[in-house]
Amino acid sequence: MAISFSSTTSIRSLLSVRDSSYNRATGKCIPPLTAKASSLGASSNYVKFLDGSIKFCCKAALVAGESGKKRQGFGSVQQSKKSKLKSLQSNQMLMEKTLETVRENFNGFRTGRASPTMLDRLEVEYYGSPVSLKSIAQITTPDGSSLLIQPYDKSCLKIIEKAIVNSNLDLNPSNDGEVIRLTVPQLTSDRRKELAKLAAKQAEEGKVAIRNIRRDAIKSYEKLEKEKKLSEDIVKDLSGDLQKVTDDYMKKIEALFKLKEKEMLKV
Repeated sequence: MAISFSSTTSIRSLLSVRDSSYNRATGKCIPPLTAKASSLGASSNYVKFLDGSIKFCCKAALVAGESGKKRQGFGSVQQSKKSKLKSLQSNQMLMEKTLETVRENFNGFRTGRASPTMLDRLEVEYYGSPVSLKSIAQITTPDGSSLLIQPYDKSCLKIIEKAIVNSNLDLNPSNDGEVIRLTVPQLTSDRRKELAKLAAKQAEEGKVAIRNIRRDAIKSYEKLEKEKKLSEDIVKDLSGDLQKVTDDYMKKIEALFKLKEKEMLKV
């Protein structure tokens, strides 16, 4: 608060007010740092009264400004890292879906040995809607050459049997009114080689899909760089990280194929 100056107030008592300055023109004592002070010129009496204080306050403001810039720069770096991570994770999810599709296609191949995964992609028309067989029935393997299908609703037996006959599994279902049995015949050598070629084709299609994901991502990075939304360094980092992920998924698809090929050709 400003202190009024009157003839009964001594100069000594006025000067005893801590951190205050005396304005001869107004006859008032002015606090050194008021919320309304808008310039250093308005505090010139204070500079004279408490030499060095303003200099210190200006330095603090400068440091605060610099630290603010540093914090902003740090925030920008953090935001950049988050954006790069998000972009990389998004493309990695697409590649993971591609890998899963290749795996499902491989599971659909007959290898001469009974496995519930052979029926993973088989769909049944259930109350007018296509549903996965494994969602309406339990599938087990009593032995290495047969499958047992036990529907949760016995009224589905006929539609399940029909779906198997119409599929490309080359299996003959046996419906006894309770369950459906499937006998998996042994594959001939020629048929095994044929299936191995089909698996190789599926693997190559998966690799092409992975490369396409990478290609589309690189194009989007370059577009953002032209629009000045991404720096050249960030695009370079993103491209390098994406290439590593791409190479990793190419190796995963190749490993899946080698495993399936070995299984198919084994007599």
